[in-house]
This record gives sequence, C-alpha cells and structure tokens, in this order.
Amino acid sequence: MTYHPYFIEGADRPARFLITCDHAANTVPEFVNGGTLGLAEADMTRHIAYDVGAAGLTRELARQLDAPAILSNFSRLVIDPNRGEDDPTLLMKLYDGTIIPGNRHANEAELQTRLNRCYRPYHTALAELAARRPDTVIVSVHSFTPQLQGRPPRPWHVGVLHAADTRLTDPMVDHLRAEQDLCIGVNEPYGGHLPGDAIARHAIAYQRPNALLELRNDLIRDTADQQAWGQRLAPILERAAATAGV
Repeated sequence: MTYHPYFIEGADRPARFLITCDHAANTVPEFVNGGTLGLAEADMTRHIAYDVGAAGLTRELARQLDAPAILSNFSRLVIDPNRGEDDPTLLMKLYDGTIIPGNRHANEAELQTRLNRCYRPYHTALAELAARRPDTVIVSVHSFTPQLQGRPPRPWHVGVLHAADTRLTDPMVDHLRAEQDLCIGVNEPYGGHLPGDAIARHAIAYQRPNALLELRNDLIRDTADQQAWGQRLAPILERAAATAGV
C-alpha cells in the first residue's frame, strides 16, 4: 500500500472550526528503518509514540461540529509535527526515560527524508485546510499521560493551552470550570506556546482564534469514551466561540 502521511476527514464540512491532531498515530513508515524504531510494542502503544485516544476524539469532535479534521499518520518519534523545523526535539533520541534505538544514528540526511515525506506534507495539507475560509478557528487535540516517570500524578482531566491570544480559550476555560466534575488546567500539563509549533505556524501567524486541548489519556482510551468526550466538548467549544464573538 502507498504510504500517506496524513488523513483528512470531512474536507467539505462547512463549519469554521478546523480540528487537528498532530500526534494521531504510532505509524512508522517502511522507509524509516524498515518500519521499526527498535522499540517494544508496549512502548509503541504508549504516550511516547503518539497521543493515546486523541485520534478518536478528534474524529468525533469534528463530526459533532460538522468541521473538517486532519490527523497525522506517523509517530511523533519518527518526527514531531508539533515542533518547528529548527527545534532540537524535532527528532527525539530519548523520551520519558526510553532510548529510541531507530533514531540513535539518525543523521541530517535521515532528518531531511522524514521532513520531506512526513512533516512537510502534513503541514502543507493543514495550511490548505486552514485557508479554506477567512474566519477559520483552529482546535488542536492532544492527550497526556496521567504520570510521567519520576513525576507526581497529574490531576487535570482537561488542559486548555494558549499563547497570547486567549479569545477562545478564556471563555472555554470558564465553560469547562462550570462543569462541576472536571479538574481543568490552564497551560497545564504543558506551557501554551512553543515557537514554531503547529498552533504558532497555522493559527498565531495568521491571527486565527485557537485552542489546544489536552485530555488525560486514561479518560479516552476506548471508542465509547472518545465519543462521549467529543459530544461533551463540542457544545462547549461552540458556546465559547459565541461568547468570544469569534
């Protein structure tokens, strides 16, 4: 089968939202070390390889919003599309205590191959989707592990990440905090701005309203939970956009 570095769903859906999933898959293309990074299957199915549950949540959220979605089809360990091309963590050789054997000897030529065959096609397609209308709102869906090695447990159910533009995220946080059963993090468990990341590149650079959502991955491991969260978050996003007037 011909390898394709991304999937688009609902390209013709009319909503102004664009739902993105930078870390949707744990795929290692055949041209990368014969399709392996030298890791055990247990490592390739956890958060170091991709955002567990994020793809299913992205698809459901996009369906609920009648919006297009774009999802990567390569592991973040192959190359990370949520990093700038000059970021030293673009191609990771160690992640959360795990050495990535298939990246250990990756040189500049290998980096350029992965950029040209995975990273750049994904970003080109994302840019085209974002430009389909002048009032696009970008929502980037991610997930996080409940606990990193040697770190305290993470209490948040949902993290809302932002940089300087909080037009969408401020009302979204308010609406989420009104849900009595949720623990909401703001720029948790990660900071909301990384120069050159996908939001910086496709939202901030064009002054598009945006939000990056982080769901704790134990909450979205199966299809039923992914669908339930998509159905729960979609109206909150719509209310937040209406409140913000964006």
